[in-house]
Amino acid sequence: MLCPVCRHDNFEGDDYCENCGADLAGSDIPEAAVDFEGRLLGEHLDSLGLRAPAAIDVGESIPSALARMRSDGADCLLVTENGRLAGIFTERDGVLKVAGHAGEASCVGDVMTADPVVLRHDDTLAVAINKMAVGGFRHIPIVDGSAPTGIVAAHDLFRHILEILH
Repeated sequence: MLCPVCRHDNFEGDDYCENCGADLAGSDIPEAAVDFEGRLLGEHLDSLGLRAPAAIDVGESIPSALARMRSDGADCLLVTENGRLAGIFTERDGVLKVAGHAGEASCVGDVMTADPVVLRHDDTLAVAINKMAVGGFRHIPIVDGSAPTGIVAAHDLFRHILEILH
């Protein structure tokens, strides 16, 4: 049995390390692994310190939405209708749904991703990562009831994890 203190190889069943005298009694009893989820991924989304989301009304024009994204430096906008989350308009929507179809869609509501997957502020980082991985999302809105209160981006999650691990 290896001593947990000095790594000396002792005989199985020894109560004390032959090299350093450390107590070995019970060190061969299996212990739960360090709970990585509880330590890091179990944190709530509130720990990310997210800003208020960039939002736009469902009836706004597409050029207005694109100009807003450019001026805010935002990757996406949460689309609201009467204060409730109606959808999300991302760079991907702009490229795939708008480019080449300029005259067909008149407002953000025509091209947004409607009824997006959402998170709650008290969900954990693990839940957010799981939803992003399963759905292939880079952004997920955070709601309180049906009102948008934030947005989690994949880069926010991974930046936070890297800060903690370093």
